[in-house]
Amino acid sequence: MTETENWLGRLIAHPAVSADTNLPLIDEIETHLVAAGAICERFPDATGTKAALLARFGPDAAGGLMLSGHVDVVPAMGQAWTVPPFEATWLEGRIYGRGSTDMKGFVASVMALVERLEPETLTAPLWLAISYDEEIGCVGVRPMLEEIADRGIRPDLIVVGEPTSMQLGLGHKGKMAFSVAATGTPRHSSEAPLVVNALHLATDFVVGLRGLQDEIEAKGPREEGYSVPYATVHVGKLAGGTAVNLVPDRAELLMECRIMAADDPLALVERIRKIASAAARPYQARFGEADITVEDTGSYPGLATEVDDPAVEAFRGCLPEGTADCRVSFGTEGGLFAQSLDVPVVICGPGSMEQGHRPDEFIERSQLIACDRMLLEAVHRFCRQEPSADQDF
Repeated sequence: MTETENWLGRLIAHPAVSADTNLPLIDEIETHLVAAGAICERFPDATGTKAALLARFGPDAAGGLMLSGHVDVVPAMGQAWTVPPFEATWLEGRIYGRGSTDMKGFVASVMALVERLEPETLTAPLWLAISYDEEIGCVGVRPMLEEIADRGIRPDLIVVGEPTSMQLGLGHKGKMAFSVAATGTPRHSSEAPLVVNALHLATDFVVGLRGLQDEIEAKGPREEGYSVPYATVHVGKLAGGTAVNLVPDRAELLMECRIMAADDPLALVERIRKIASAAARPYQARFGEADITVEDTGSYPGLATEVDDPAVEAFRGCLPEGTADCRVSFGTEGGLFAQSLDVPVVICGPGSMEQGHRPDEFIERSQLIACDRMLLEAVHRFCRQEPSADQDF
């Protein structure tokens, strides 16, 4: 077992589901980072039950490299696992366990790397940014990121270690999430045509959204490299009513938009609100209560890193020749880092998101080995530490 695999087993053993505390995991990580020579600072949440962690190796200076990862995971409850989700299982060249791919594999590789560092030899800083609650909207990184920006910390490059199968990720879509409420009129179902059914209002709104999606596909901005190369409008949940013989006076739906870097988010929100107004308007003359409201419940920006940025070119040299560029379909904290710090950000990490969030999540040992080599070379290039003979993973 490599040191990276050892660390992955330790990380998987901490559930760190977004609904629960992550402090035992942060305690273990911080203890080992400090022992390895890091200067660490915690960023607790309002409840005091979770914390993000910022660590620095080397001088407090400009430039260098920042490695970003989250340690929260999605729940395993209700999934058909054949191995224990929070206990690492080694089987036929794979390590199974919740978070093995998303994204404790990368964090394990980072922890193995820093235990072999010689901080006094670094001429530029190596930063580690460990966050929480990424899985519920990139929540935990934001207070830490505000502090990083206020302090003027500007690394030459930020690597977000989300799983890309060790390809060079240069972009992802942004996300806007909404909660939508439709208000109708309660009545016995025998007189349903005399009032407004909130579920009918909501479905009229959904029909309008489907038209918007068709328009975006036909005329909206496109960016190749994505499986869906244009913005998407998606309704994930619709609920309303209490009994079949009652006209529902309220219906709620949850929806999201995944947008391209070239999309205008404010214009898209305005279109959605107009669709809501258009769905409710035909009823409002007779029924003043008829209404559809759209509430923004969270968002994060997309990422579009220039392929020919000098820092990106330097990082490309840390990967095997011929490594492909890619765009990832899922969101990451990379867009927030790029927006807040105005420095180049890439996404590159071990494993495939095809395994993430699923039962029997796993990562290939070969992916961890490739990540170990990439990180060692990246520290050499960006923090200017000469690798020594005992740093061969």
